[in-house]
Amino acid sequence: MMDTVGDFMLDRLSQWGVKRIFGYPGDGINGLMGAVGRRQSQFEYVRVRHEEMAAFMAGAHAKFTGEVGVCMATSGPGALHLLTGLYDAKMDHMPVVAIVGQQAVTALGSEFQQEVDLRAVFADVGDYVEVVGSAEAARHVVDRAMRIAAAERTVAVIIVPNDIQTKEAVPSPPRSHGNNYSSVGHARPRPVPDADDLRRAATVLNTGKKVALLVGAGAIGATDEIIETCERLGAGVAKALLGKAAVPDDLPFVTGSIGLLGTTASWEMMQGCDTLLMIGTTFPYSEFLPKDGQARAVQIDIEPRSVATRYPTEVNLVGDAAETLQALLPMLDRKEDRGWRAQIEENVAQWWRDLEARAMTDANPINPQRVFWELSPRLPERTILCGDSGSHTNWYARDIKMRRGMMGSLSGKLASMGSGVPYAIAAKMAYPDRPVIAMVGDGAMQMNGNSELVTVQQYWKRWSDPRFIVLVLVNHDLNQVTWEQRVLAGDPKYAEAQDVIDFPYARYGEMLGFKGIRVDKPENIGPAWDEALTQDRPVVIEFIADADVPPLPPHITWEQAKAYLGALGKVDPDQWGIIKQSARQMLARYDVTLS
Repeated sequence: MMDTVGDFMLDRLSQWGVKRIFGYPGDGINGLMGAVGRRQSQFEYVRVRHEEMAAFMAGAHAKFTGEVGVCMATSGPGALHLLTGLYDAKMDHMPVVAIVGQQAVTALGSEFQQEVDLRAVFADVGDYVEVVGSAEAARHVVDRAMRIAAAERTVAVIIVPNDIQTKEAVPSPPRSHGNNYSSVGHARPRPVPDADDLRRAATVLNTGKKVALLVGAGAIGATDEIIETCERLGAGVAKALLGKAAVPDDLPFVTGSIGLLGTTASWEMMQGCDTLLMIGTTFPYSEFLPKDGQARAVQIDIEPRSVATRYPTEVNLVGDAAETLQALLPMLDRKEDRGWRAQIEENVAQWWRDLEARAMTDANPINPQRVFWELSPRLPERTILCGDSGSHTNWYARDIKMRRGMMGSLSGKLASMGSGVPYAIAAKMAYPDRPVIAMVGDGAMQMNGNSELVTVQQYWKRWSDPRFIVLVLVNHDLNQVTWEQRVLAGDPKYAEAQDVIDFPYARYGEMLGFKGIRVDKPENIGPAWDEALTQDRPVVIEFIADADVPPLPPHITWEQAKAYLGALGKVDPDQWGIIKQSARQMLARYDVTLS
């Protein structure tokens, strides 16, 4: 049998080091799927339940491994379904290649069935979008897509008409005008900051008396350098959500998350600092940074386009976070006055006491904070945590103490619901020997998490460590949006839009052959986690949580308080519950502060 263009493309991906493809079949990619089937020993093909999940998994694979994630979908609707997951990858700067089918070249422009202008569709999300218009073009299109995705940490899209897929492969195009001879491999850009800029940055940081660090996803891999920088400068360090694993939370000067779902310790540090060092972050909410003009600022980022976009910086250092800090550290003086550092550590210690008090307040029936508070000390070494988008994201950001060796991620800038379970599947496929936990709300679980549990059922017996846990926080409410309506817009909850119907998540897990655990009493939270973490199969564990526990921001503005009170004045259907829980949360903090 002759090798087809589909065969050649798969072989080329293998040469690029691709070992796993996330996808869903369809007749628009029959030629490619036939090639995948003939190469079962080369690739692990992960068949998802929906193409959007394939794109989420490809992006998560890139986040957790540093490799290019690859997803595949058929023409028309299959290709369109990829978009949300691809935007998630693009906005978090992850390298992903999407391969999509298209109608035959001879049919294009005739309004054929499933004919969609895919170039136009993917023009915004893809930094490289190209059609394989001939057998001769397959080589350079695949090479260029992989090279651009890897080197620029972005999304590339390959569109393959179905008649091209089954043509005879042309591994080496004719030596004639218009043909290209591309090759496998890319040069990873490693910019090095200018020596003068390093000295200028050191001067700013050495002059500052109250130095604060803010680190993001770009700082993962620079843990030791960040810790040493904090020690030299007597600084504290706050973390953007994607940078939660950059430094461990058990260090006394780590203030934790920042922003609406951040900590009071981070808020207080940013309000009091006179110097700010940002590393590998494009944290978008400037209202949580120092006031404009309050602090002198230095920024480190691998991408020149990402500096000086959130806060006015005096010096910008373009380079890898760890390498840049290694070059900068010899120029930094150790600050002898540790008063600022002592204040930060006191605020951090107070925050943890405050957080425990909040988690242990009564609720109806379970305080959702306590679910995460009791999980945190029980987390096995090297656990991978995969969040979603919802009120539970607050508790992941605040209550989970990330330790060295752990990983954690979620949909960052896009903040898409429904990403938690596919992220966890991708993590488990990449690291079958590590415990993986998905943290999902009932809204996201009903959106697509339930269906992707079928994917888990299909593949879990291949995993050397079977520990794969899906935490479902059941509050029968699209809770984050409900609270945003109250606090940001001053509107009461609109039950018709926000209520989430009941569903037996644990029993559904048992139907799939998993362990199902349902918890509706606070005293059972700890034992339930102990049981879940020792199972020999995947676990679906649902906690019946109180939707009225407020995800209090670290600082409440007058506008937010006024909007919240206005929402109550309009008679919220959960009015008395949220009044009671808001009072309990505020009193818990007050009691701890007094003690």
